[in-house]
Amino acid sequence: MAEGSACAGPSIRYFCTAGRGLEPFLLREVRARLGATQVEYVSGKVFFTTNSELSKLKNLKSGERLFLLLKKHAPISPSRNKGKVFNEIQKLVIEDPRCWLDIISIWKHLHGNKVEQGNLSKENPESLKRKSEDEISIIRKKQKREQILETVSDECHVEEQKKSMALETNNDMDFLIERETFLEETSESRIEKSVDSNNHSFSFRVSCRCSGAIAKVFTSQEVGRVLGITLIKELGWKADLRNPDLELFVHLNDIYSVVGIPVFRLPLASREYIQTAGLRSTVAWAMASLAEISAGAFVLDPMCGLGTILLEAAKEWTNVHYLGADINDSQLQGAHENIKAAGLMDKIELLKASVTALPLPSESVDVVISDIPFGKKFKITKDIKLLPNILREMERVLHVGGTVVLLVSQDVHKHMGGCISNCVENDTSLNATRDNKNGAAVVKDLNPKEENGSPRSISSSIKGVETEYSNNITCFGSLAAVESYGVSLGKTDAFLYKYRKMPAAGMQ
Repeated sequence: MAEGSACAGPSIRYFCTAGRGLEPFLLREVRARLGATQVEYVSGKVFFTTNSELSKLKNLKSGERLFLLLKKHAPISPSRNKGKVFNEIQKLVIEDPRCWLDIISIWKHLHGNKVEQGNLSKENPESLKRKSEDEISIIRKKQKREQILETVSDECHVEEQKKSMALETNNDMDFLIERETFLEETSESRIEKSVDSNNHSFSFRVSCRCSGAIAKVFTSQEVGRVLGITLIKELGWKADLRNPDLELFVHLNDIYSVVGIPVFRLPLASREYIQTAGLRSTVAWAMASLAEISAGAFVLDPMCGLGTILLEAAKEWTNVHYLGADINDSQLQGAHENIKAAGLMDKIELLKASVTALPLPSESVDVVISDIPFGKKFKITKDIKLLPNILREMERVLHVGGTVVLLVSQDVHKHMGGCISNCVENDTSLNATRDNKNGAAVVKDLNPKEENGSPRSISSSIKGVETEYSNNITCFGSLAAVESYGVSLGKTDAFLYKYRKMPAAGMQ
């Protein structure tokens, strides 16, 4: 795997983590929302390049955490020689000092030099550049000094070294010793000046994850400790586990070694407009993005719970009428509070009703989106027998050509049997080429922009992704299965299914 970093070119290189199964949604979103290029993915992460502003980056809805990419490297092979492996780990942060310091400058510029992680002083680009060059010089001199000392150790015996120092007869040795002392004093004094006068004394912490073969040899704590000591020694930073200015994220596994710096303190998935969390916001947004919501549409969630799906949809697709129904009073109350806190009372209406007897005319709804809770929030009981009735009622209120997007647990998937079992798997909708050796994929950019050259909307981006459909399309009544995705809900796995209501003639 080729190495990569945020300072590889004029654009900035990022990676964003995603819940398992949500990578295709994040792939589409970064292309549509950010006009991203060089988009690729590995399990749980999407890498991309963009020049987008901080406000646009913060609007990513299907990702968990966003990072500036410092290093993407081939996996580190475990070895019995721990020192050798630790040396390889150290290189992840000190091998390219210019890139390391440049990424700090990028990180500060993204926040307008008012970095939310710390109280750093304002600095203009020229001063940042000068300081970066100074510190690069310091690090290189320090590395050169170490190389000189190693050469001295190899060529001269310790006793000879002592004699030459005592007698001062070896001019070459005197020169090396004087140079070592000069470099040490210069390096330390310049670092101190940089810390004191330029406010570069970052406090930091290292968050490390190890998986695969390397996790059998080293713990995350060991790797984090090695990197922490390296940063303290090389840059003069201070460790602070509770409230650091900057966090360094490291993930080592059998596929890659990744090092990054979080762009935001809080995860992207933490929505400030959701007062009481229900369904994971990233999954709720992914469901809404599948539904092909258009302006003026009537969108229904007949089992709305706390209203998370409707909130995510209403924030993204504004000129739409949303209706949430639920039979549970406490759930409706929670949804009402969420909607009010989000300032969406004029967009979303709530109704107490049973999903099997909705007080709506036939073919009056454009989109149905719902999280069927059986097997997740509630155990599978005799109520699971109501599933055919639930689907029939959704089919009744939906007009021809409308879409249904459902989130179901593995247990519900099994109970629905042939109704869902032959759906198209999500890998066919990625339209990506995968490297079987390392699990990476580079996604083809299918019509990433409109004719005028501007980034496409989220909905049009999803429509533009080529999807291979199975010849044996499974149907429930007039609802034809279109797409399916396996997703993780944390402790459990679930499935996203998309149906389209077909005209009667199309079902014959």
